[in-house]
Amino acid sequence: MVLYKVTVATGSDLTAGTIDTISISLVGVNGESTKQELSHLWMPGKVTYFEVSTETDLGDLLLVRIYKDAYLYYTEDAWYCLYVNVTSPEGQLYQFPLYQWISGVTTVEILEGKALISTVNLHPIIQKQRETELKKKKKTHRWTLFSDGIPHCIDVESIVDLPANDQYSYLKRGSFSYMALITKLAAKLKGLLHREKPWTTLEDMKMVFCFVRSRITGEVSRLWNEDSFFGYQYLNGVNPMVIRKCLNLPENFPVSSSMVAASLGSSTDLDKELQNGNIFLADYKILQGIPANPSINGKEQYITAPMCLLWKDPQDQLLPIAIQLGQTPGERMPIFLPSDSKWDWTLAKIWMRNADFQVHQIVYHLLHTHLLAEAFNVATTRQLPMSHPVYKLITPHLRYTLEINTIARSELLSPGGINDQILGIGNGGVPVLLKKAMEEVTYSGLCLPDDITSRGMDAIPNYFYRDDGLRVWAAMEGFVSNIIHYYYGSDEAVKTDQELQSWVAEIYEEGFLKRESSGIPSYLETVSALVKYLTMVIFRCSAQHAAVNAGQFDYYSWLPNSPSSMKSPPPTTKGVTTLQNILDALPDVNTTTVMMTTMWQVSKETMDTRHLGNYPDERFTEEAPQKFIAEFQKTLVEISLSIEEKNRGRRLPYPYLDPRHIENSISI
Repeated sequence: MVLYKVTVATGSDLTAGTIDTISISLVGVNGESTKQELSHLWMPGKVTYFEVSTETDLGDLLLVRIYKDAYLYYTEDAWYCLYVNVTSPEGQLYQFPLYQWISGVTTVEILEGKALISTVNLHPIIQKQRETELKKKKKTHRWTLFSDGIPHCIDVESIVDLPANDQYSYLKRGSFSYMALITKLAAKLKGLLHREKPWTTLEDMKMVFCFVRSRITGEVSRLWNEDSFFGYQYLNGVNPMVIRKCLNLPENFPVSSSMVAASLGSSTDLDKELQNGNIFLADYKILQGIPANPSINGKEQYITAPMCLLWKDPQDQLLPIAIQLGQTPGERMPIFLPSDSKWDWTLAKIWMRNADFQVHQIVYHLLHTHLLAEAFNVATTRQLPMSHPVYKLITPHLRYTLEINTIARSELLSPGGINDQILGIGNGGVPVLLKKAMEEVTYSGLCLPDDITSRGMDAIPNYFYRDDGLRVWAAMEGFVSNIIHYYYGSDEAVKTDQELQSWVAEIYEEGFLKRESSGIPSYLETVSALVKYLTMVIFRCSAQHAAVNAGQFDYYSWLPNSPSSMKSPPPTTKGVTTLQNILDALPDVNTTTVMMTTMWQVSKETMDTRHLGNYPDERFTEEAPQKFIAEFQKTLVEISLSIEEKNRGRRLPYPYLDPRHIENSISI
């Protein structure tokens, strides 16, 4: 008789336990044990110990087989199993990480924790398990088309249709729902959600969140109309990806030296500043031809495709010096200047901020993070077995993404949803903009170092998004490189890993729609190419989302700084704009309230959040990758302390890429 000691851990979520009967069998290279019942009462957060006896020594253990059966006449009760550990009679520890829900009357096989790529000589039992696992997951995770020309998504109607392991935990869903409830209730109690009237003063807008302010929101409401703050947001606001260096003026933006002479001063001129690399451009040409929301509160909405020229002055401030509210110059398309009347210039800047709101929300937030992360998620589930090192590496960065995206499709993107209630382009324009933006997605644009260089933004001072982002990118790249080099000893190992190549190919096909012009790889040939690709995936799903999401309430809670819609057309002449014209153009009270409450909800951290580098699910069981994780965590702490120190001396801190504030995945 041979005796094995078995340890089983249940998750700590309130619903993680079960009253179902759990049994086990051990499978080794010399055979397998008979099915042995363990228990029918599993409490959340508990670690339980058992003994399993066999007639003979099973040799090296390959997997454990978990059987879940209903207890007596009770209905099936889902169970969240963290891991199973087995100690052999010789004292050798075998670890079998799972970290998943087991639902229904079923049998689940858990492989021993050592990560394996498909190019090694896999034991036939391991090979069969991996094939069976992927076959099952391809049935639960099917692709579907939500809108033409954008990344495909999981085929579910609502969050209840999602597989259990893709749903929020009890704590996550409860805190997310509570946040939505209290914000809407507060707005209702103030009577703001049903006021379909314009604001009568700018100060009245503070009523929406008069008791919920922060250091940054207070500064934004004070600085919003200063030119230096307008320029600052292109570097360190919630959308720092639009601006690029301008070496030659666009032909459709006829700004002359005389126009901007007052802004530049007598010691220089526009041509010199262009040559010196001090002129930058924010161009929203992607909005040209996008249909506007036909009605909010029964009022027609307007959208335009403006462009703005900015100058880095000798004090390293980025200042707007010319704005054109469209792509076609002419008599009815004047170029607005800082020397124009106060309200002319203010309204021109407001239109720029309105355009930025549309592009930020739909292109750089929804498409470049949420939708791409979903494609990464579904392809990973379908193509990579849980024992694959790439699966173990990136799955913490895909946590809960399918639920938040499913919520977004039902609550934001559906007819009559939040986008129709607040957005200048509405849900009629969203798919048009998404498709247009998808045609412009490039691999270099998704890789932060390449994107910074391609936009000519390498040297401009005070670009905190770039500085902090590049440090986080480098830390990720180093961590990924260590992991990948440990498992892939050569480029040949990458090329011949069919599971990996199927994963990359499916992302290319379903996520990037087989667009060769994007430069997105459909096949990886080298270890270095794999490292870069995985760094891109992880950065998109964590740091990049933090950069475009976490500061939304900070910068959008003061409506004039970033109006979500405009209900008057852009001005076609100068010298006629008044404060009342601006109040009439800005969103109504209820539209403002819905926008602000939404921004509050999505900017706030919920319960059951895991920050960058925090991997409580110990999927890697070998010593080397555990060491790499510890090194990564140490580097992130150093980055965090450095950012924290820099922010102490800033009037406006930039905390969004502090690793302590970056979530591992897109879950909100």
